[in-house]
Amino acid sequence: MDKELQAAIREENRNLRYLRFMVDLALSEIRAGRFSLAQAEQVVENIRSQALKLFPGKDLAFDLIYRPKFQRAITETFQLH
Repeated sequence: MDKELQAAIREENRNLRYLRFMVDLALSEIRAGRFSLAQAEQVVENIRSQALKLFPGKDLAFDLIYRPKFQRAITETFQLH
């Protein structure tokens, strides 16, 4: 494997770890009740925006992988059943 490819893989892995960290932190803050409903929804949009900066064009991936987790946390925290 050439050095450019290895560097690209390392960068992608670093970006993915950072995104997972942001998502996990936001989920824990939402579940802890640190935000109002409107603030929680804004946090989700902010993280989505950051994710798309890290992974351009991956809107659908975010919406399929992370949005359901956020929706579940918001629904449970704010008892929106």
